[in-house]
Amino acid sequence: MSSVEASSESAAGTPKVKAGEVKLEVVVVPVSDVDRAKRFYEGLGWRLDADLAVEDGYRVVQLTPPGSGCSIIFGEGVTSAPPGSSEGLQLSVFDIDEARADLIARGVDVSELFHDVTGIFHHAGTRGRVSGPAPEHADYGSFAAFSDPDGNGWLLQEIKRRLPGR
Repeated sequence: MSSVEASSESAAGTPKVKAGEVKLEVVVVPVSDVDRAKRFYEGLGWRLDADLAVEDGYRVVQLTPPGSGCSIIFGEGVTSAPPGSSEGLQLSVFDIDEARADLIARGVDVSELFHDVTGIFHHAGTRGRVSGPAPEHADYGSFAAFSDPDGNGWLLQEIKRRLPGR
């Protein structure tokens, strides 16, 4: 067993990555106004990890949603994707009604709850949306949507009990 596998945490308490693991670490979100985006995501209660103005035309801002192992990065000179072009960015929550109410209390325009007509994930855009949560709030089936100031599209998905192996 390697030293990485021998301990799940380093001396500083930071979880180590084990050989063979692949973890999603960062999602780049294209924005037009870095300070406005920073205020928006901080307003959601996300932790500011970094705001680095490295050189003229290159600034990196990183924030992490509460409880997430994955962060978002945006800034200046970070991506050539058009601002607002990300869609389907997904946040898993235990209680979608509570999470939706929290976003509304923070001033975010959030859709009503919906589920997909197929009962599986969701279609692109608004196609196939059925008003209201999934029957009996079935795990993985209830959604609400919101966007950041640039129009990057986010989804809340309710998961109370994960599928085996997750």
